[in-house]
Amino acid sequence: MPSLFSPLTLGNIQLRNRIALPPLTRCRSEQPGNVPGDLMVEYYRQRASAGFMITEGTQIEPRGQGYAWTPGIHSHAQIVGWSKVTDAVHQAGGTIFCQLWHVGRVSHNELQPGNLPPIAPSAIPAKGVRVFIETSPGAGMLTAPSDPRELTTAEVKEIVALYRIAAENAKEAGFDGVELHSANGYLINQFISEHTNFRNDEYGGSLDNRLRFLREVTEAVISVFGSQRVGVRFAPLFSSTEEERVYLGLVESDPHATYIRAAQIMNELGVGYLSIAEADWDNSPEMPESFRTALRETFHSPIMYSGRYTQKKAELMLEKGWGDLFGFGRTFIANPDLPERLKEGYPLNVVDHSSLYGGTEKGYTDYPVYPS
Repeated sequence: MPSLFSPLTLGNIQLRNRIALPPLTRCRSEQPGNVPGDLMVEYYRQRASAGFMITEGTQIEPRGQGYAWTPGIHSHAQIVGWSKVTDAVHQAGGTIFCQLWHVGRVSHNELQPGNLPPIAPSAIPAKGVRVFIETSPGAGMLTAPSDPRELTTAEVKEIVALYRIAAENAKEAGFDGVELHSANGYLINQFISEHTNFRNDEYGGSLDNRLRFLREVTEAVISVFGSQRVGVRFAPLFSSTEEERVYLGLVESDPHATYIRAAQIMNELGVGYLSIAEADWDNSPEMPESFRTALRETFHSPIMYSGRYTQKKAELMLEKGWGDLFGFGRTFIANPDLPERLKEGYPLNVVDHSSLYGGTEKGYTDYPVYPS
């Protein structure tokens, strides 16, 4: 039976272990321009002992931004900045994918070009969630998203093309592949969800129509990287607790059917892996075993899980055969040498929650390795 420290074949890439750095928004890009700078280079370099790394959500176009100081992959300066990150990770022997992100309706006029409304599959406002806008250099505040406008059919197709261009930019920047952020209530998830998609064209109505945007975007980035260098992230939610309603409110009436069908399409397209983001708040419900089993039966390439994972939980998932690769989010933030710490049983640093989003090197690149 494999362990967390066993190698894993991901397409034609050999990963040295099954411990992943999952996508983690840190809001440390340089301004103006949302450009990855030296601080981000050092952050990713420090964590390159992960078997697999996925960047924080990286907006594919200016309208895709929902939070101040998050990086993009749509300008020349951003491509140059990310190339320094990938060079550093590769020199340290790591593998890194870029997570392509568009927030859709989860944004504010202040973050949109020309202060225009955010865009969405349907003009349904996002409730129970906050976005982060800059109020002065280095300072900002949380606020409710602005009311969105509905995309035309032609505009939807234009965004599919923007994903392809973003994948081309990621390839130019030296990334080993890309992950599509199709979770957490952002744009692709908004097309999938019955709560946010009320369209009357080919992108709305039936489940397969609501999955059409995901399919077309996936095909677009596959045309750049090949199917095995593409991953897709989902966040299936299975109950309607208050926390999950706040979690962008996208709890489908039948999440099992929705996401098993999505996984079936991804399997048909031959994508390299699926990433499943589980609920990660205190006392969050466990994902149903029936879903994990069905997902394994449906999708034939590696499956990654993340969300409050411990070494013990990851090893149990491996033992049961449900997962292959595991993201350790906040634990990896606080422990840049996490694979070695887990393997050797070293104590773990505790994450500083006050420095998770925005700021300087404090709580970002100053966590010590063991022994310190």
